Amino acid sequence: MNRGLKALAITAILSLGLGASVAAFAQSTDQQAVPDAPKPQPSSPLKELGPITPGIGATAGPTSSSTTSDVPQQATPKAPPTPPTDVQTTAPDTATPEDIGQIVRTYTTYVEVPVTIKDQKGNPIAGLTWRDFKVYENDKWEPLKIFSVDPAPLSMAFVVDQSVTMDVMEKVNNSLGAIQGALSPYDEISVFTYNNGPRKLTPFTGAQGSRVPMVMAMAKASGREEAVPINSGAFGPCSITKNGGCLDSNPTMQRGGATGSSSFITLPKEIHTLNDAILSAAKELSDRPQGRRRIIYVISDGKEYGSKAAYKDVLRYLQTNKIAVYGTLVGDAARWGEGYISRLHLPFTMYDNRLYGYVQATGGILQSERDLNGIEKSYAQLAEQARNQYMLVYASHEPPFDSKYRKIEVRVNRPGVEVIAKKGYYASSRDNVQH
Repeated sequence: MNRGLKALAITAILSLGLGASVAAFAQSTDQQAVPDAPKPQPSSPLKELGPITPGIGATAGPTSSSTTSDVPQQATPKAPPTPPTDVQTTAPDTATPEDIGQIVRTYTTYVEVPVTIKDQKGNPIAGLTWRDFKVYENDKWEPLKIFSVDPAPLSMAFVVDQSVTMDVMEKVNNSLGAIQGALSPYDEISVFTYNNGPRKLTPFTGAQGSRVPMVMAMAKASGREEAVPINSGAFGPCSITKNGGCLDSNPTMQRGGATGSSSFITLPKEIHTLNDAILSAAKELSDRPQGRRRIIYVISDGKEYGSKAAYKDVLRYLQTNKIAVYGTLVGDAARWGEGYISRLHLPFTMYDNRLYGYVQATGGILQSERDLNGIEKSYAQLAEQARNQYMLVYASHEPPFDSKYRKIEVRVNRPGVEVIAKKGYYASSRDNVQH
């Protein structure tokens, strides 16, 4: 009994002591102040670093003397220079002529521009790259999509003018055998002649086939007899008259009627249907497959009179179907000095050199030759230059088919060169249909 009371007493004493100590600790903690959280300190200014030395690192550079602000001054960045808008940075695709034909049929806005570059002596310049060319359509720069320098097979419509004088026609007849030697086995040729209207001698056939020499023999003619007409006197066509009419059997030189009046005689005009002949050749060329260079090669004196087709209509057909006109001038138009004068035209008169306009507008080449050797060499030279051209292909920004003329300008980053390319084109749906 005494032991149990002692144990309870000891427990009570210990409980009272522990509670007192806890109360004393709580009182002491209430009286102690809780410290505040640390305040953010301003950062020190950044130091400029000098050059980095291997093994040492960056050295301290010059520091700013201004200490009024704790925040470092940040330099204002300079605006980058504005790059030129007509500089191409990505290389165009390279493709063979066959690949170009397939691509053009797929993308309706792609435009082909064959280009020939010549130096001041008239020699073709090779070795240019896509960086040397810039193409502008309607005065807007167009980046190149395809650039090719591979030779392309030719589809040539060869047109022979049989209305030239007899002496010139003799040289043309002797030169026709050289045209086959100017073409390759991959080329094809169709032959046309014209005097008073065009005539097709053969559709397209292999340029090295046995059929070509026979057709060239059929293209030979005697030519036009050049004589000074006499319209008065004893040797005139109307040496005997009756009642103001001519009793001569030549009805083309008599007074009155459709040829003149009773007071004068109108001499008959020469007939040179150049427009009709080029249109017939162009229609034959328009169906040739893509990937081939479509060219019309004309050997003529360039005169035009009596055609049913108008020049502007024929030219539009050529520019719509991507056909270039090449030519060899013969006769009077091939003379030095007179060839330039013949390009001028007086109203109501015959065009003395209409061929020059076709060549310039379609990107072809025209040579003037007077002797047989020069005519034969011109065949090989022009065929080679037509086959080996720079092919530039770009995507037009114009609508695919709006029937409007698009002007083309090709610039080359070389001084003193002659750029030969077509001046423009009309959009066509025939070459842009996907097969």
